[in-house]
Amino acid sequence: MLVAVPLVMMLAAAPAADPVGAGRKAYSQCLSAQIQPALDKKLALGDFQSALKAKCGDKEAAFRAAIVADDKTSGMSEQEAQSDANDQVSEYMDKITSEYEDYLSPA
Repeated sequence: MLVAVPLVMMLAAAPAADPVGAGRKAYSQCLSAQIQPALDKKLALGDFQSALKAKCGDKEAAFRAAIVADDKTSGMSEQEAQSDANDQVSEYMDKITSEYEDYLSPA
C-alpha cells in the first residue's frame, strides 16, 4: 500500500499530454493503416486519396485543431496558424501519397 501512494501521486502530477503530438501520431497512424487495404482493393491514386479523407478526416480535423490552438498560444494569428496547419497536413498527405505511388509502380 505504501508503494501505491507515491505511484498515484506521480501519476497525478504527470504533465498533460501534448495535443499536437497526440494528434500527429493518430493522424499518421490512420494514414499508414490505409495503404494495405487500398493495395488489396487495387485502388487508383485518386480513389486512395478520397479514401484517406473519408477514413482519416476526423483525425485530420483533430490534428489541425491542435496545431491551430498551439500556434495561437504561441502568438500566431489565426491566418498564420491555419496556414501552418495546412502545411503540416499537406506534408503528411504528400508523404503517404508518394509511398502509395511507390507501391503501385512495377518493380
